[in-house]
Formats: sequence, C-alpha cells, structure tokens
Amino acid sequence: MSTEIKVPVLGESVTEGTIGEWLKQPGDSVAVDEPIASLETDKVAVEVPSPVAGVLAEHRAAVGDTVAVGAVIAIIEDDVAAAGITPPAAREEPASAPAAEAQPAADAATLSPAVRRAVLEHGVDPTTIRGTGKDGRLTKEDVLAAARAKEAAPAPATAPAPAQPGPAAGEAQRRTERVKMTRMRQTIARRLKSAQENAALLTTFNDVDMTAVIEAREKYKDLFAKKHDIKLGFMGFFAKASCLALKDVPAANAYIEGDEIVYHDYVDISVAVSAPNGLVVPVVRDAQAKSFAGIEKDIADFGARAREGTLTMEDMSGGTFTISNGGVFGSLMSTPIINPPQSAVLGLHRIEDRAVVRDGQIVIRPMMYIALSYDHRLIDGREAVTALKIIKEAIEDPTRMLIDL
Repeated sequence: MSTEIKVPVLGESVTEGTIGEWLKQPGDSVAVDEPIASLETDKVAVEVPSPVAGVLAEHRAAVGDTVAVGAVIAIIEDDVAAAGITPPAAREEPASAPAAEAQPAADAATLSPAVRRAVLEHGVDPTTIRGTGKDGRLTKEDVLAAARAKEAAPAPATAPAPAQPGPAAGEAQRRTERVKMTRMRQTIARRLKSAQENAALLTTFNDVDMTAVIEAREKYKDLFAKKHDIKLGFMGFFAKASCLALKDVPAANAYIEGDEIVYHDYVDISVAVSAPNGLVVPVVRDAQAKSFAGIEKDIADFGARAREGTLTMEDMSGGTFTISNGGVFGSLMSTPIINPPQSAVLGLHRIEDRAVVRDGQIVIRPMMYIALSYDHRLIDGREAVTALKIIKEAIEDPTRMLIDL
C-alpha cells in the first residue's frame, strides 16, 4: 500500500514552502516519524516526517520547488516489492570488497540540517564518520570530533603538483558565483524593504553607563547560576528595562492597522538571534511578568535552537517590541530597522571604556550606545526620547526595575 506524503500545516498565514533538501532518496527505508525532507518557509526550516514506515518510492518535487500546504511531495510504500526499487541493504556489493567496507558510516541524505551545516563548515566526509546517534545516525558532536581529529592528524607527504599556467603578470584571477537566495533570506529582504517604504522611520540615540549592571552581574552571577542553572546576562536587564519604558510609553508597544492603533497590555519581546540561514526573531512572551531567570532561560533556549535549526513558527509568531544586540558582533552604533508590524526596536551595541565626566571629574566608565528606531507615524519624538531615557536610567540604577520606577 502506498502513502502520500503531503506538505504539513506550516503555521499561521504560511501557505507554502520550498524544498530545501531531500533527507531520503528513492529506495531508502523510512521509519515512522523519520524526517524525509527539509522545507524552507518564510521564517524557519522545518523537517517533514514520514507518518508510516516503509520505503521511499518517489519524489514528487525537486529541491528548490515551491510547494503549497497539502501538496503531495513523496510516496512511501509499505513494502519493498511495491516500491519497485531495490533497497540499499539488498544491493549486491562486488565480491572483492572487504566486509568492513560493505556499509558506509553515514549516508549524506540522512543527515539532519544541523549536522549538514557542521559537515560543510568543517569540510569533513560524513561517510567516513561512525555515528553515535539513534540507529547509527551522525550527530553534530560526531562531526566536531572528526574535525578535531582531522586537524590534529599530520598532513600526508605529497609530491609537488605540476605547475599550472596562471594569469599574466599583473593580472589577478577573477571569478563570480551565483547562488539563489534562500526563501528565508528573500523574506528578510522583502520585509526590511517594506519597513523602510511603509513606515516613517526615525532613530534616537543615548549612551548608558553599564557600571551598575556589570557590578550586579559580578556580585550575583555565581548565586544566580547555582539557583537557576542559567547565566545572568545583559539581555534580562534590558528586557525588564524595556518593559518599564513600554508601560510609560504604550505607543512604542503598539502598531498601526488600517486607520486604527492596536495597543497591548502585555510585552512580547522579539529577540533578534543570528541563525545559519539568517536573522530570526523568536519571542519572549509576557516579558513584563517574567523574572530575570525566566527571560534568560528563554533567550538561551532560543539561541541554542536557532543554531541547531529547530526553532518553530510558533516561536517567532507575534511580538510587540524587538531588541537587537549588534554588540555581540562588535558594533559601536547602528540604526536598527523595525520588525513589522511593530513600531519600535531597541538596538544594543558593544561596551567599551570611555572617558566621561562624573561630579566634575573625568573618569573611565564602561559605556554603551543604545538606539531606538521607531515609526514616527505613531510615536512622537518626545515619546521615543522618553522611552529610551527610561531604559537608560533603569540600566544605570537597576533598583528602579525592582520598585517599578
């Protein structure tokens, strides 16, 4: 009996995706719930699992094809004979092949997205690595261990290659490469351009003395980690400071819909996270009601799953305000772009020692520039400056966050 594999429901308002990669090829055996394909949507890459066990008989779409939700993309047969394809285990190997080489360590088609990225990044051959995961599948740790072993091994002596004719003197070799944009990158480009065209964007700046936060982290980091099993980072402070600001300046936590303004009595903070395929913005929900530990745990979890490619559409739906931390990449200052339909985004930057004046004396302080980009159609300049000033004051005096000032 054959079973049609259809594109699953991908999330609210998402009607189609693109075949990013086939994880199983015709003739491969498939277990129940085993991923057979990777789909790229506007926001995330998702794996399509098989609802039945059997043999993959055929693909109904090629890599790069756009497929709608509900479309048939593959056929699974529940027995080998019905599939009409000899499975890999039954294919005869040459009689002279050593028994130890009869079965490769891993088939590239079965690799998960996280493992494939590690393979490409480290330039290792997955068929030479013995997997330690379920059913012998490769894990990311297997690939990293193989990469370390490869780096430690001495390079084999090789005969010098024959000289190849190069470019003429003074003439550099030039080449170009065309790579199709991923669906996620296309969506990022479209949304950012739309934000510039449809919103009246403006950015206001301030600087923050990070002394108090740094001292608080240093004083309580060990106790915090011991109690909550998570590190105390800067994002928790800025998230809570933003909640104070958005409470006093509700327009920065609202958005325009038609000729109406939609206000929120909660704060769902979209946290910009760098993923292998681009920037993603998972949402810390009800940040105004969460503790520092709750916020830090959410952010750490999002970061780990972004690197592994396991974030879901639900993780990134909604959001009323965004925080983007360019400082982790060394940015001194930037003008972040709002995440539609939101009306404001807070940009954080690197911390560096600078000379400042305190009580008439020039002193060295760890300073950070912060930026608030906002939609001027909804948020007045006075409101934007006020919101950023509240954030600055809360970071410079964290007690304000405890007593709601």
